[in-house]
Amino acid sequence: MSAKPEHYDVIVKPIITEKATMASEANAVVFEVAIDSNKPQIKEAVETLFGVKVKAVNTVLTKGKQKRFRGQIGRRRDVKKAYVTLEEGNTIDVSTGL
Repeated sequence: MSAKPEHYDVIVKPIITEKATMASEANAVVFEVAIDSNKPQIKEAVETLFGVKVKAVNTVLTKGKQKRFRGQIGRRRDVKKAYVTLEEGNTIDVSTGL
């Protein structure tokens, strides 16, 4: 299977946090994905890019906070995260990269 450029547009980067590490114990991987992507697109992209079978995809849309920088009011961007649960026996090592 060859990876289409659209798959790289769907998945932005893996998220490596304490919570994401705890999710990996439940055979799940967390990715930052494009805001306009949907669950079937995310599933297809992960299966094609990493060669694994996806069991389920859960998404979270985090609204950007309003922050100050040097007195100026700015806004962080909105972020969409996908918790991708893998079938038994499938793993993705996010520390090595694509």
